[in-house]
Amino acid sequence: MPVGSAALLGIIQGFAELFPFSSLGLLVILPHLIHLSVPTHGARYLPFLVALHLGTAIALLWLFRREWVVMIRGWVLWLRGQRSHEGKMAWMLIWATIPAGLVGLALKHSIAHLFSKPLLAALFLILNGLLMLLGDRWHKRQSTSRALATMDAKTSVKIGLFQILALIPGMSRSGATITAGVGQGLSFEDAAHFSFLLATPIIFAAALVELPKLSGSNGSLLVPALLGGVIAGITAYLSARFLLGYFRMHNLFTLALISMGVGVLGVVLIH
Repeated sequence: MPVGSAALLGIIQGFAELFPFSSLGLLVILPHLIHLSVPTHGARYLPFLVALHLGTAIALLWLFRREWVVMIRGWVLWLRGQRSHEGKMAWMLIWATIPAGLVGLALKHSIAHLFSKPLLAALFLILNGLLMLLGDRWHKRQSTSRALATMDAKTSVKIGLFQILALIPGMSRSGATITAGVGQGLSFEDAAHFSFLLATPIIFAAALVELPKLSGSNGSLLVPALLGGVIAGITAYLSARFLLGYFRMHNLFTLALISMGVGVLGVVLIH
């Protein structure tokens, strides 16, 4: 894979992983539209995509590094019988990660075949926008928002179930989990915050499974994956900083329309 293609895909990954436009969807559609020299068949492409996602996860880990330190410390103390808000938040992230982790392991071979179907990804981008419009509707029905600290295991699992949708190219992980968080009564800002924290454990889990495949027969992708991952991380860091401020004043409506518009454009161009 040319390093230029890897750099472009890294930028798209870092941008679309946090902006709710489905990085997987765009990374499946774009190579077909502009004829990038990219091995889009799942067996080879999936480890490369996971490497790009890992760059995003490392960027988010750095952005929230102080929060992660106190959460991990609180979780360890919780196991010793000393309960705290930080320890509880760590448990919420664990509970929310389990559904997508289990489904991803069970269906990883089936899911890999979707990476060579750009038309399907474009259609799911449209569905992704409709889902975010639903999140806006849920938010408008709420008279007040619940605090992030009031979340319980049941709420976390419900948000985690929505994260399963992100295994399908075209369905945004951040869009689905922010929508689910809003549906559970969180503000857009708190839902985005929890969504960004939730990205780290699921991506690291996928990296443990897929990254070893970059050696051997996929060795030619190792350098492009490293370059793309670094660029994805830088782009994701900037995107997250912007969006944390954006959701203090805005909802998902505009982003939903953009996702639907990109999906429609993708369908037209692919045909």
